[in-house]
Amino acid sequence: MIDIRFGPQICGDLASAASREWLVPDGLGGYAMGTVAGLRTRRYHGLLVVPGETPASRQVGLVSLDPAVTLPSGARVRLGAHEWASGDVDPRGFELLERFDLVDGLPRWRWRIGAVVIEREVAMLPGRSCVAVVHRLIAGGPVRLELSAACTWRDAHGERRADGPTPQVEAVADGAVVEGAYRLAGPGWTPEGQWWLGVHHREEANRGLHPDEDLWYAGRFSGELQRPGDTVSVRAWAAPLDEEPPPAEEIVATARRRNRQVVATAKPADDVAGTLALAADAFVVRTTAAAVDVVAGYPWFGAWSRDTMISYEGLFLCTGRADEGRELLRAYAATLSEGMLANTADTGRVEYNTVDGTLWFLHAVSRHVTVTGDTDLGDELLPALRTVIDAHVAGTRYGIRVDPADGLLTQGAAGTALTWMDARVYGVPVTPRTGKPVEVNALWINGLAGLAELTELAGQDAHELWRRHGQATASFRERFPAPSGWLHDVLDAPAPAYPLGGAALHDDDALRPNQLLAWSLPYAPLEPDEATLRRVADGLLTPLGPRSLAPDAAEFVGRHRGGPADRDGGYHQGTVWPWLLGPYVDAARRGKMSVDDAFVGIEAHLMEYGIGSVSETADGLAPHTATGCPFQAWSVAELLRVRRKSQ
Repeated sequence: MIDIRFGPQICGDLASAASREWLVPDGLGGYAMGTVAGLRTRRYHGLLVVPGETPASRQVGLVSLDPAVTLPSGARVRLGAHEWASGDVDPRGFELLERFDLVDGLPRWRWRIGAVVIEREVAMLPGRSCVAVVHRLIAGGPVRLELSAACTWRDAHGERRADGPTPQVEAVADGAVVEGAYRLAGPGWTPEGQWWLGVHHREEANRGLHPDEDLWYAGRFSGELQRPGDTVSVRAWAAPLDEEPPPAEEIVATARRRNRQVVATAKPADDVAGTLALAADAFVVRTTAAAVDVVAGYPWFGAWSRDTMISYEGLFLCTGRADEGRELLRAYAATLSEGMLANTADTGRVEYNTVDGTLWFLHAVSRHVTVTGDTDLGDELLPALRTVIDAHVAGTRYGIRVDPADGLLTQGAAGTALTWMDARVYGVPVTPRTGKPVEVNALWINGLAGLAELTELAGQDAHELWRRHGQATASFRERFPAPSGWLHDVLDAPAPAYPLGGAALHDDDALRPNQLLAWSLPYAPLEPDEATLRRVADGLLTPLGPRSLAPDAAEFVGRHRGGPADRDGGYHQGTVWPWLLGPYVDAARRGKMSVDDAFVGIEAHLMEYGIGSVSETADGLAPHTATGCPFQAWSVAELLRVRRKSQ
């Protein structure tokens, strides 16, 4: 893995250190997460964030353990960091950090107070909602270490205030149980019990959300560090509370061994690939039902089938996890209804609201069988996959149907946004893309061919599938090329002056990256043309991947900033999406274009935002500051996949 470390000039500069985030997942959808500075900048940050029935229904528990060191002189030095609603940052322990390292995926801080050096490591017990925080004296001493436990118990998407109920804290052996939900254990527990008012989260303020909350100071742990090597450790774990986890140092060692094994299983060709393999591991989880699933992004997303299927090859087939992938594909196949794959249950109910998620599922199954030779799975899922084709031909939800005139797939209903460009502002789709979107039809053609091959592998007749594939391919080649020199983004779209279903239709030639799939997929409908690809790259490509809209478009939004409406309004109107680097590189390679320098910017990005991982989005304008989730599944998966192809 790449060497990720920061010295005092990064650690001690709040703007630099607080904008770099670390993540330690528990394998269930929960996590520990924070910043290099130790400052919590999001409502989602904490040392114990517990998953619920779905990964998205998380609860924040232990928020922080603030260290304070009493030196032999009697001086007391606070090493934590909090920002307050007043604008003050106090304490400012980051100013004493001499180094931060990410070692085998685990964060490690070193504070220097003169001759005294103290180290902190954080790890989660794999497969359990349990965190260990180990403090070790490296040099100097003896010193006394106190750890103040700031706690809450609330939905990760909200905040808790002092004008509500006081958290219930019950004293138990070597610690306490908070709200009956999680337990704290460590040496020298002393109960306290008071509100810390007005803790500020600067990233929530930047996102236009309520930025402040109140935390409950439940108590403090304490211990003596007499000589180098001595430790003071704290564990926190959620139910079952009576099943005590291993000692903290053993948890750290277990997590480190597991992470090394994850990387070794992926057989990375270089250090970057090793880092991406471990980053990918964060998204593959076992839910409360013990089923394999994929978290789309941390810290606020749960499972979304579109994201899962786009990520499938990178997360599972490029990392030696085909058996888990097989299990996941079978489980997702069981959600098919009217030829559509369930998209998400994050909202509290199962939703069927994409036109492309199901087509990405066809692609994932085809890639699984092609890469692994697992024809048994292909045979097993074949009847379900045929229902997808039949339903799309006959017509299914939201006007999704095959147009018999040209064999292409059309879609759209009032108020819907069914493609991956699905943002809404006040319930109104920003990019409804009603009609025949280019990537949807590339996926449809790709899916028909992939299913035809699976059918033939099963010894069955695929004539009708190949006929439909031929018709759709011919129509695609005839209709999608635009006079502008690239491909139309949507065919047969309602003209702007007409409502959905109005008489006038037009072909939208906005320069967007969706067309890349027409050249990049295994059964792509077009052969790449270098001149066309260069036009697309000249208009869209940035160091972190393609923009979602060319800068010269009237609707272009160059900064993905502001409140929810501002951010959603610009989400697909120029914002950069790193996952699209995968389709771009595939298309360029097929067009015999050099992509040797395509990964330079995004590999450097591994040190910039979600450290060791890849962000969800970035600004469309330089310097392309990262936005959205710091840790995003399809961004990691697609980079891992296309880099692997070049090695």
